[in-house]
Amino acid sequence: GEPPAKKSKPTMGNKASAPALPAAGGECKKSDKVGIKSGKKICCCCPETKQARDECVVFKGEEHPDCQKLIEAHKECLRAEGFTVK
Repeated sequence: GEPPAKKSKPTMGNKASAPALPAAGGECKKSDKVGIKSGKKICCCCPETKQARDECVVFKGEEHPDCQKLIEAHKECLRAEGFTVK
């Protein structure tokens, strides 16, 4: 599963003011819900809280109080994006 090589297109002198974000995956299904703020799929929203949560669970276990806080923080972030999380 190698990522496809990015083809760099020459820009015709138009400088983008915002950093270019990869286009929302062309290979994703139309039914995939995306966040209302970021426009990303649930897997790609809230990378900061997701990473912190994942690392905590790996090192301390899901039931650890620190991880419970991080899991909740991640859920809050996803809810802010408009996803329904239990």
